[in-house]
Amino acid sequence: MTPDTTTARAAAPAASAPARRRGPMAAVLLTETRLFLREPGSLFWILVFPTALLVILGFVPAFKEADDTLGGRRVIDLYVPVSVLLAMIMAGLQAMPPVLTAYRERGILRRMSTTPVRPSALLAAQIILHGAAALGSALLVVTVGRVGYAVALPGQLLGYALALLLAVAAVLALGATICALSRTTKAATAVGSVAYLMMMFTAGVWVPVQAMPDTLRRIVQVTPFGAASQALDQAASGHWPSWAYLGVVALWTALLGLAAARLFRWQ
Repeated sequence: MTPDTTTARAAAPAASAPARRRGPMAAVLLTETRLFLREPGSLFWILVFPTALLVILGFVPAFKEADDTLGGRRVIDLYVPVSVLLAMIMAGLQAMPPVLTAYRERGILRRMSTTPVRPSALLAAQIILHGAAALGSALLVVTVGRVGYAVALPGQLLGYALALLLAVAAVLALGATICALSRTTKAATAVGSVAYLMMMFTAGVWVPVQAMPDTLRRIVQVTPFGAASQALDQAASGHWPSWAYLGVVALWTALLGLAAARLFRWQ
């Protein structure tokens, strides 16, 4: 998301008059949806980039060959859940924090507090939009993996969906915490970028978690996206995700959500 786009969003009214007649929450959600769809940068990085990365990796012949060290699986098989997590990390840490911080920095949230449209409606709308975009990107990645590279669909669909929803909740809670701690848009962008790079590593973007050395893998597995990566991989392989991995993601979600709720300020 560019600074000009963020500025334009922050200068926009919370909701148009026709939209407000639909109810405060619906009005804000509709307005934010329109603004979100006008941002080709965010749409590209959330919806297109993870799938594009998977396609690029698919051009490497060795990644499409079974590897005994990976239990007979291919590298491309491992990168489907990694690409799914990448979309979530992009939405929660790169796209959402600058938007909310810009609204607060420019006094939009403070002005909204004097109207029937509560600032919490804006926060909820942003979480819904970015969560939906991340889930849409996940569906696209899984579809391209299946059609383009014969990657098997998740064998444990219910477990995969549970791990997916927990991962989305975790990244949005982390994004909300960054918003709470950052007083300016520049600060939110900087902190979000650092967190983004760290979470990319723990999710296995550069090196799949399964291929990491034992000590490093044990450390990564206690991070939200390291655990989510393992849970998604287990569900994709047809096994119910380990409750330990699901518990790690849920615990991080609860802790980050609590921190965001306590620290977030509307002005």
